[in-house]
Amino acid sequence: MDRLLNVTTVLSIILIVIVLASVRRAHIRVEYSVSWLVAAVAMLVLSRARPVLDAVRNLIGLPDSPLTLFLLGAGVFLLMFFRFSVIISHLRDDNVALAQRVAILEYHIQNIKDHEKQEA
Repeated sequence: MDRLLNVTTVLSIILIVIVLASVRRAHIRVEYSVSWLVAAVAMLVLSRARPVLDAVRNLIGLPDSPLTLFLLGAGVFLLMFFRFSVIISHLRDDNVALAQRVAILEYHIQNIKDHEKQEA
């Protein structure tokens, strides 16, 4: 069981390093990196603070601490993926609206050009 918690600790640290490097290189925006950092730090704390993990395990009623850790981690990541799906959906809707506005503007510009040619 300690080996599993140690693996979780290492994976959490790797995730923190990857997120910080991505922020530094501007591959991920800061507001999105906060969610990943909070999740990674929470996994790190839970994998190192055995009494806290045992208390959560007793509260939930699960038989094993590592199972509790991975269940909590999976829940957090599912919430994050849902949040990012909502963000992506809004961005897609905004892109469609923007494309429609650009098309309308191009139509008006073309009408103005056609009108100017007819007057000349």
